[in-house]
Formats: sequence, structure tokens, C-alpha cells
Amino acid sequence: MSNLFRRILLLRSPSSVFAHGFSESSLRSLRYLSTSSEIVSSPKSASLPSNAVQLNNKGKAVIDLLANHGFSESQISYLAERYPPILSFNPEKNLLPKLLFFQSKAHSSSEIFEILRSDPWVLSNSLNKRIIPAFDYLQAVLGSEEKTLATIKQFARILGLDLRNAVGPNIEILKQIGVPDSNILKYLQYQPRVFMTNSIQFKETVERVKEMGFNTQQWQFVDAVFCLRSMTKSTWDKKVEAYRKWGLSEEEIRSAFRKHPRCMTFSEDKINGAMDFFINKMEYESSFAARRPILLQLSLKKRLLPRGHVYEVLLSKGLIKKHQNLPFLLKSPEKHFIEKYINPHKEQIPGLLELYEEKLMDSKR
Repeated sequence: MSNLFRRILLLRSPSSVFAHGFSESSLRSLRYLSTSSEIVSSPKSASLPSNAVQLNNKGKAVIDLLANHGFSESQISYLAERYPPILSFNPEKNLLPKLLFFQSKAHSSSEIFEILRSDPWVLSNSLNKRIIPAFDYLQAVLGSEEKTLATIKQFARILGLDLRNAVGPNIEILKQIGVPDSNILKYLQYQPRVFMTNSIQFKETVERVKEMGFNTQQWQFVDAVFCLRSMTKSTWDKKVEAYRKWGLSEEEIRSAFRKHPRCMTFSEDKINGAMDFFINKMEYESSFAARRPILLQLSLKKRLLPRGHVYEVLLSKGLIKKHQNLPFLLKSPEKHFIEKYINPHKEQIPGLLELYEEKLMDSKR
């Protein structure tokens, strides 16, 4: 592990060291430390700054502790790079209790690493004041340890919050207007950040979604709350303008948002690319995309253009009718698309599969 420790010290930037109170001379000492595996016992170590020597000793002890608990060298390096303060932890006092807690919940060291990879700074939180209460709250709300772990892997920072006060009021706001518990809990599990906002602002967003005509019983309601919470009003206005440029009316844009709220989170480039494909290449009216906004989320390069090319070839050979089942052709899983639209036409159009695969390769260049 001494070689690993030397590599980690060399990877640490000066800014991360200065942030912990080390002077430039201390940094030079740390670099010196990293070149000798025997530095702790070396007589020269007596002349080094005490904080540098202490960091050296603690750092090695932290690495040994992580290794003894199943972490690989690459995982330890990752944690040290993403969260430099870990090397100055008192391993027995600050780190071990947290590892033991996570071990009592997770199935393996790999699962613990997934949590820490999400946000290594979770280790800076108090175990008894933050991590355990947050974990217990999530488990009580979600109903299982497995779902709680899945949520933490998505956003480990949640373990640093007072969830009863930070999340609880927003959950209650949704419950009071009739949002099903299943929809709330599903979103809490997979998108916990949507609940982490001031309850007054959260309620304003919820009211805005209601005014747009969403049904509180449907999944799209919570999804719309998330989408609106993720952008400013100016960003929303820019997305609206992007759709307007392609001829969509205000009501058509709102209708598209009600059907598939994520259509307002796409970048302007993605919106323009998809709309150009449907209107100019496939020769549809702009209202086509507004009625089927879920198609807008498909990748232009990896899905729309390659399959659109196959569609044009089939159309030119008279094997399909214009605009026949295009949404189904675009949305089909890859295997079904090949079985339905390529394999039946191998004899009439030799090389159709190769042509499609070539278009897919172009998308990766």
C-alpha cells in the first residue's frame, strides 16, 4: 500500500493541500514524503513539519483501513482524489464507524463504494447526527432498506440533510393535493433532489403545475414538478421560443408538456434537431411532434437519422406507405426494428442491414 499512498500524494493538487492549512514548504515536504516508503522511521522526518508527518501517518492508516474493508486500489485512489480530506481522517474515530454502518446496510464493499462514489463528501457528515437519522427516515418513508440504498446511490448527499424538515413538508404538499403515494415514493427513490427545496417555493411550483391542467393522479404531475424545479423562468421561456420557431402554438406546447414533461428539459439544439428531422426530412406538420412529444427524446444521431434513412429506402421501393407507422418504427426496440423493418426486405433490398449499421457507425464518429 505504500506505493498507492505515494501515487495518491502525487495526484493531490496544491490547492487541496493549501485548503487544509499546509504552507508551500509543507507541500514540498509532502512530496518528499511520497518518495520514501521508510519516511516515518527516517531520522529526516524529525525535521519535517509536524502536520505533514501526521498527515503521512494518518493517510497510510486510512488506506490500510479501506483496503482491509475490501476497497480496491483504484477505488481508494478515486476516493482520495475526489475527497482529499479523507487522508487526514483519524481512521478509527472518523472513518471506521461510518464504514461499519454502511457495511451493516450494504451487501458488499462494492455497494459501499457505489454510495461513496455518488458523493464522497458524505463522509464529512456526522454519523449519529446526520447519516443514521437520514437513513432511518428514508427507510421509514420508502419502506425497505433496498429502496433506501438505491436512493442513496443516486444522491448520497441526501445523508447530510435533516430530511424530516427538508423533505417531509414537500412530501406532505403532494399528498394533500391527491398525488398517489406510489408516485411520490417512486420519485423520492429515483429523483430525491426534486424534494430538496424550500417548501414555499416547492408549493408555488406545485400550484403552477396544477394550473397547467395536469391530473394529480398521473405520473406526469410529479414529473412536471421536477422539470419546472430544474429550470429558471428564463430557461423555460427559451424552450418555449425554440418550439414556437417551428410553428407550434402556445397551447400545442402546453399540450406536449402535459403529455411528456421532459420535452421542456431538452436542450435547444436537441429540440431544433428533432423538429428539423420531422418537418424537413420526414415532411410532417409541426403538430405531429406536439402530439407525440416522447419522440423528441430519441437521439437524433443514434436513432432518428439511421432509422429515418431505412424508412426513406423502404418508401422509395414502395414497401411502405408514406407516414405509415413512423412513430412505431422509431420507438421499437432494436431487435424488433430489425425483425420488422429490415429482415423481411433482405431479398428486395440487398445490403439494407449493412446500410443501417453503417448509419449507426456514422453516429459514433
